[in-house]
Amino acid sequence: MPYFIYRVTPLGPVRQLAKISQFDAFKDASNEAKRLRRETDLAPGELVKTIFAENELRAEELLNEPRGEDPMTGEEY
Repeated sequence: MPYFIYRVTPLGPVRQLAKISQFDAFKDASNEAKRLRRETDLAPGELVKTIFAENELRAEELLNEPRGEDPMTGEEY
């Protein structure tokens, strides 16, 4: 399965996803994402994300999923 790199731009409650590139190896994808984060002028709230998925459709579905709640720890039980 490939690794995809996306530029994620929040537009209100919706995220705009722009595929930047795709790699077969994690190391290559990670290095490129780090380079993009360093060298790209990102607007406030914009992110460069790496995602591992079967295809572009699944990658975009995963990027649009709401994050789960933080796990309860310590005295919160």
